[in-house]
Amino acid sequence: MPTPLQNLFQAIARAQDETELRESILAKVGEYFAAKRWKLWFREDFPALKAQRPAMMKLALSLDSNPVLRYLVQRHAAVHDEAILPPGAWKTICPRADHGHVLAGPIVSQGQLVGSIALTRHRDDPAFNDDCTADLSAICLHLSAKLAVLRSQPATLGLNCDRLTPRETEIAELVARGLTNRKIGAALWITENSVKQALKRMFRKLGVSSRAEMVAQLSVRPAIAPSTTYPQSD
Repeated sequence: MPTPLQNLFQAIARAQDETELRESILAKVGEYFAAKRWKLWFREDFPALKAQRPAMMKLALSLDSNPVLRYLVQRHAAVHDEAILPPGAWKTICPRADHGHVLAGPIVSQGQLVGSIALTRHRDDPAFNDDCTADLSAICLHLSAKLAVLRSQPATLGLNCDRLTPRETEIAELVARGLTNRKIGAALWITENSVKQALKRMFRKLGVSSRAEMVAQLSVRPAIAPSTTYPQSD
């Protein structure tokens, strides 16, 4: 019989897209570790987070102030706060009660750190331990491999995107699928505003003024059947 950890590996392998990994799969990861909060972060998320909460994010993303992040960046390895700090020291770095203990692991692509999984527990809960670190390392390995596969999959909607960059092609494909800007950003690890700005450039390049016009111009065949049309606006 598969163990709970092996069930997580199988769920990751069955995921259909990156949004599913960020949402339902990561919720399962959070439950597995009895975490209070959990998040899958990517480098593209940070500019928007800094703009929303500049003081908090400046501290959280500082390698000088955040030893857990420093360990993650330097070693590309999972770590929990009490593996590198005295017990209870983390709360002096992050005073939030529901961030009383932290566990983080790397998401890597082609030798580069592209993101991380961060999980926290309430300060009154048990701290994460080395077994948690080992399990998260295995989960991050499976997630990194799955994300690499998803991002390498060729376009399947038959769009003629010769005039677009590879990133713009990815966005056009997801627009054709009916995804909103928010969901496109989540799928491509970029902010919603980055999607909006990219669409503006794409509209100018193609000489169109709407998402529907863009898809119609790029379509080699109807990209989405009428019975499966989704709303085009956010």
